Amino acid sequence: MHCPFCQNSETKVVDTRISDDGFAIRRRRECPKCGRRFTTVETASLMVLKRSGNAEAFNRDKVISGVRKACQGRPINEDDLKALGQKVEEDLRSLGAAQVDSDEVGRAILKPLRKLDEVAYLRFASVYQNFNGLTDFEHAIEELRSEDNAEQD
Repeated sequence: MHCPFCQNSETKVVDTRISDDGFAIRRRRECPKCGRRFTTVETASLMVLKRSGNAEAFNRDKVISGVRKACQGRPINEDDLKALGQKVEEDLRSLGAAQVDSDEVGRAILKPLRKLDEVAYLRFASVYQNFNGLTDFEHAIEELRSEDNAEQD
């Protein structure tokens, strides 16, 4: 790590802490040449492989934005959306892979979204799973009903 003040290539780590969300490491560093201190933040990148073949960095805000559209007009607050975004990122990172398919991101969204709001779940699933008509909705609703019945037993 180069010192941002004098460009010295040798710096010393003075303190290391894990961020609140657990996905970043904050290091306090000191330059032995100029004596100044600075902070670095290290994160492990999680890449998403898109259907087009392009890869891009995982973006929790994109997850929240997509879910927000499905939740329009529903009694869902911003804190619930942020918690869902964090849950999706945690689930994906727990897979231990540096890269996941965009389909995996969609599946990771569906489970917590179903618990949050079934109408928003159906809206999101209809786009994600490319519903073609009424029968696709009926099938998804029937799955929700059978899962609800299984949970009640």
